[in-house]
Amino acid sequence: MFAFAGWHPFCYHQAMTVTPVLLDVDPGHDDAVALMLACGAPELAVRAVTTVAGNVPLDKTTRNALQVLSLIGREDIPVGAGAEAPLARALRTAEDVHGESGLDGVKLAEPTFSIDRRGAVELMADVVEASAEPVTLIPTGPLTNIATFLAEYPRLKENIDRIVLMGGSIGPGNTTPAAEFNVYVDPEAARVVFESGLRITMVGLDVTRQATTGPKEVERLRTLGRIGEVTADLVTFSSDDYRKVFGSGDPPIHDAVAVAAVVEPAVLETHPMRVEIECESELTRGETVCDLRGVWGKTPNAEVALELDRETFFGILYRSLGELVD
Repeated sequence: MFAFAGWHPFCYHQAMTVTPVLLDVDPGHDDAVALMLACGAPELAVRAVTTVAGNVPLDKTTRNALQVLSLIGREDIPVGAGAEAPLARALRTAEDVHGESGLDGVKLAEPTFSIDRRGAVELMADVVEASAEPVTLIPTGPLTNIATFLAEYPRLKENIDRIVLMGGSIGPGNTTPAAEFNVYVDPEAARVVFESGLRITMVGLDVTRQATTGPKEVERLRTLGRIGEVTADLVTFSSDDYRKVFGSGDPPIHDAVAVAAVVEPAVLETHPMRVEIECESELTRGETVCDLRGVWGKTPNAEVALELDRETFFGILYRSLGELVD
């Protein structure tokens, strides 16, 4: 793992490789932070953003994505609106966590640009097909758009480098005792993605719960100008709820961890596992059943994150936000 102490950005930028990425999001406070991190990271070229219903309905997730990108002056990034509902189920949303707008507690100006005429799946296909290098997909919401894209454009799989997703858990869930929210909302889509044969990194609750923002982190964010102030407001919105439920007012920035793992893979310790998605049982719907010790004897289909290097993660976050136009 690398450290940011004593790191010389000029020398690093000369040697770095820029990775083309597409973010599929359902903003959501932590999705908003993930978007800003991705746009500020010089290691990433954000080719497009697609939206999906999840934390709130699609019209709100799309508006929120446009507002965040407008805030940071990235009207050049096309935004495609995607699925309004899961593949086979009614939509479950999370206004109890993110508020009615999905970004309650933060005042953002009206978007300065509009959605792309192409929907999410068509935009995704155009970006992947046109890229001279394989594209990394970073979904931070339900996997409905990704599953639909894989079903409709199987020929383009060869130009996807990997999928680094925020979702799932080896241990307890956050929506039911067994299931994490993104996978719970559309388990059928998650099953399609994990059975796709593509390289997958699962960034689940086991590591994202380690990316907590306490007073020290919030204070550091507020030193980063207007963007840092907005980010601090985003990450502290749920502090009171987390204190009631978990006894701590330090909410994690779940989705940003997946983006940081593309910037610097060594931010995570991972282990190859077979991951199966439970779709049938109502008790365990959306559970990511992870074969940690290989007892099934099946070929692993994902690298599953086990540990987070917090110092490196927050170094990436602070530096990337500091790169944004204020």
